Formats: sequence, structure tokens, C-alpha cells
Amino acid sequence: MVAQSVSPTQAPADTSLHARVTRALAETRLTGVTWALVTPDTVRVGAAGIRDASRGTAMTPSQRVHVGSVAKTLLATGVLALITEGRVSLDDPVHLVLPDITVQNPWAAQSPLRVRHLLDHTGGLDDARLRQVFTVRGDPNAALITGLGNEPIVRVRHRPGDRFSYSNTSYLLLGLLIERMTGERYEAWLDRTLLAPLGMHRSTFRFTSYGGVNADTTMAMGHFDTGAPHDAYAIPVRPASQFTTTAADMARLARFLMSDGVVSGRSLVDSTLLRAMAVPTTTDAARAGLAAGYGLGLMRRERWGRIGHCHLGNIGTFRAILCLYPDSQRAFFASYNIDPENAPWDRVDSLFAMALDVPRTTAAPRAAPSIKVRAWEGWYLIRPNRFEQFAYLDALGGVARVRWTGAQLELTPLPGTSRRLDPVGGALFRLPGRLEATHVLSRAADGTPIVSDGLRTHERVSRVGVIGRWMGALVGVLAVSALLLWGTVRCVGAWRRGAWALEPLRWPTLAVWCLFVTPLLYLREPALAIGDPTVANVLMAVVSGALPVAVLVGLRQRLRTGVRGRGAVVDLLLLLGALQWCATLALWGLLPLMLWR
Repeated sequence: MVAQSVSPTQAPADTSLHARVTRALAETRLTGVTWALVTPDTVRVGAAGIRDASRGTAMTPSQRVHVGSVAKTLLATGVLALITEGRVSLDDPVHLVLPDITVQNPWAAQSPLRVRHLLDHTGGLDDARLRQVFTVRGDPNAALITGLGNEPIVRVRHRPGDRFSYSNTSYLLLGLLIERMTGERYEAWLDRTLLAPLGMHRSTFRFTSYGGVNADTTMAMGHFDTGAPHDAYAIPVRPASQFTTTAADMARLARFLMSDGVVSGRSLVDSTLLRAMAVPTTTDAARAGLAAGYGLGLMRRERWGRIGHCHLGNIGTFRAILCLYPDSQRAFFASYNIDPENAPWDRVDSLFAMALDVPRTTAAPRAAPSIKVRAWEGWYLIRPNRFEQFAYLDALGGVARVRWTGAQLELTPLPGTSRRLDPVGGALFRLPGRLEATHVLSRAADGTPIVSDGLRTHERVSRVGVIGRWMGALVGVLAVSALLLWGTVRCVGAWRRGAWALEPLRWPTLAVWCLFVTPLLYLREPALAIGDPTVANVLMAVVSGALPVAVLVGLRQRLRTGVRGRGAVVDLLLLLGALQWCATLALWGLLPLMLWR
């Protein structure tokens, strides 16, 4: 379908853009896309590719689509409308406006968790648990508070306001905030008081699908990475990503977000609040002078030589992007009905950005730093990490090294490829090819050096601690692997000699074998059920919980029979190596491995 114009203005069909997008979809193996381009005088919508791969139907500009986390921009706009009405303020403490939620905040006396922190992702909250996102048991009609689990508790992991850490849980709390302030389900209130005034009549916060009881015949079908069609699924943190819309409706939203906030003579959202979107304020990085970051539902993002106010969205079967350029009153929106993790998204997104003819941003001149950069050299970890459930994995794999060459700041993920940043004055630095500062060096409240790009904060840590964790993990992996091999040889030999009951490695080896075999059960279960208490997940919890018990039993028997001879010493070392890793995993909450918690 060739791009066509939509109300309220007319624009000629852009056959050239449609051809380029169609070619790009084929080259990147993406299924389909629908888009909207907004300029001061026109709105153009278009579509290309396939709506449903199982039927071969074409995508059209009027197709309804999912947008994933772009829903956060709309939810944030709804909260800003509440603030405009005076029902709540940005600085209200969460424990006061949501008294049913227990906020565990060690910094509560000086730094309470506030509404602003939820909107900005700076509350130090966990992103989400697997059960909150990957589930086939999601109920779009369930009470919103059930998304927090059995107990309505949130834990603050870092002093609120200081650092950005993306959090779907924060937007779940904002959905609860809307319901408490309005006395209605957040979906119904937002549909009536936000979408209707904006003329977004084909959009809704209610759950909508391609088929089933919530079916809409104008919906586009979503697709997995493989291209296999898959319908929408409900998730417990639905305020963070549940939204159905069209390209034309998103153009109406874009125009509003770049306006003075007045609709039909009434201030729907205060213009000051709209201008504050995509402007980070409270973080260490913002206070140190970095403009890049997130604020009130939008992110300041530099791509293709332009700086926009954007939000990305991923929901497993859809991927979307909204970018506003308020200075030139231009914007684009695109939603793809497939979400490959490593797809070259810029290849297609850039076509829409270039079609807008947004003026390029002037590059910041290179300038010598005004700080002693060598004071920031060392080893760093992202703190707080995004997913609390997997903090141990981030502590192992999220290490980076910072080094000053005398001319550039070298940032090297370990393992990974170094990136060299050019200084642009003060404590600011810029990635190659970028026009404005992308990183800033500053210090935490306790004086610890930190490096931030506005969306992640690396904090300097002890190299001894990092190496110690690596060594512990390496010893553990080698010990468990050796138990699988050496233990099997020992057990087979003991069985043949009729000495099975005397073999110290029999139970540890059996436990390790079960640990390696159990993952095969996941092949028989839906990938989306990884956060549910499925047969595979429950059995994995049982087997992983049994491993340290089996190791302790083997260790006790090894010690009782004596440690004489080379074989006995090897046994002892393997068992101790496996036991220390089990203890480490247990301390980090990964043993027993209960993915549904």
C-alpha cells in the first residue's frame, strides 16, 4: 500500500519512500510496518510489507498495531494531565499517594520515592521479574495490583533520583496511581479523558488482539523473530506496554506533545510539563551537565545527525518508535509487527527520519577536559543493574574498564571492543560520529567516581572484587563440568565393581546430570511461559535446589572415608569448588532457580 494522507491535512502519496521502505524490509527480513510522518503542514501515513505471514495479507496504513513501551509516553501524558488538574504533584511521595504499597527505601528520610522518580525511571526500582512479562497466564481483567505478586512491596535499590534505571514496575505503579486518584480502571479513564479529547478514536489502553475474545479485525498480527505469527498476550505490568493504536492516531499524539497542551480551549496538560518531557533533571549525570537522558516519559536521543525526543517499544512480537523534533514541529512514528533482537533497526528508522527533512544538529566542538580524567581510571559496574533477578550475571558480565589515553577516554567492556570518546569540554565526552556529549564523568554522593551516558551509570568498583567473582564462577563451572565427566567415569566404575554405595561422587554426579538434562523440557513449552510455574520450571527448581544437598552428602562421605590418594584429593577439590559456587548462587538468589518468583 502506497503512503496516503490523513486528516486534518493533505499530502501527496510518497511512492519513493514506500519503495525504499519495502526494499529495506526485504533486506532486513522484517515482516511489515505502518508509519506516520508529521510536519508543520502535513500528516502522511503509510504501510509496507505483510500484515499476517500465515495469510500473506498486505499491511495497510489503517491497520491497528501494538507499540510496546511507547505506551509509557501515553501513560506519562495521562499522569501529567492529573498533575495539571491538581490531583497529584511530581514531588508527592509514593508511599503517601499509594498507601497500599509498601516502599522499602533505606533513604526514605532524606530521599523519599516520588512520582517524578517513577516517571523518570530514577526510583532505583527493579525493572520487572520474568513472571511480570513472560507469561501465558496473563489476565487483562485482573486487578492491577496483582502485577506486583503476592505482596504489594517494592524495594528501592539506589537513592531515588540519582540514577536512571529503566523500570516497567515504575509504570505499573503509575497505573495504580491513576486508579487511586480517579476511582476508575486506568484504561477506561485514559481512553475517555486523554485519547478522546485528542481525537485518537482508534486507540485504546484496553487489551486488544488479532483473534479471541478481544479480537479486532483491523489488527495486524504480531510475529516472533523466526517470522512465525503470534497473537498478542496480556502481561501483569500492562500499564508499561499495553496500548493499541494506528499511525494516524499517533500523529495526533505527536502534534499534541509538541503543542501548548490546550485542547478545545482547555489546558489538558500544562505546557511547562510538556516542555519538560525528555529533559532529565535530578540525576547525577544531569547535574554534571549531560543533556542526554530521560524525563517524564520521553528520552532525549541523538540519531542520524538529529536530536529528538523519542521512545522505543518492544513487546516480543511488535517493535515501535516515536520521535519528536519540537523545534521544527516534525515527528515520526513506526510500528513493526515483528521484533528480532538484533535487527538493523536504524536501516529502516532512518528512512522516516530523513523523509522529515529535520535540520541537522550542530556538532559540539572538541575541547580539552577541565578535570583530571586519570582519577576516573579503573574498573566499573552498572549500578543499579536493570533486572534484580539476574544481578549476579550482570556483576560477572557487566564489567567495563575506563582508561585515559591523554587525548581520548577509552571505555572497554570486559570482554568487548573498546570505544574511544572525544572530550568536548568540562567533564563531558562524545562517542565517535555523535554531535553532542554522550557521556559525563562525575562522582556519587560518597565520592565514588561514576561514568554515565544518561541511561546507564557505571560506578567504579574494586578490581579485586571483580576478579574474585570471576574466579569463583570459573572454579564453579569447571568443578561442575568435571563432576559431570570425572564423576560419571567414577560412578560407572563403581557400579561395575559393585561398590556404588561407597562412591562419594554418586549423588553429586546424578544431580549434575539432572541439571544438564532438565533444560530439554523447555523445548516442549512455549517460550512465553518462562515466567510461569511450568513443569520444566518447577523441575529446574527442584534439581537446582538438590545440587548443593547432593554435594554436601558427597563431601561428607568423602571426608568420612578419608582423603588418601590422588583420586580422593581430586574428589575433595571438585566438591569444594562446586559447593562454593552453590553458596554464591544462593546468596544472589539464583539457587534454587525459581524463574516464576
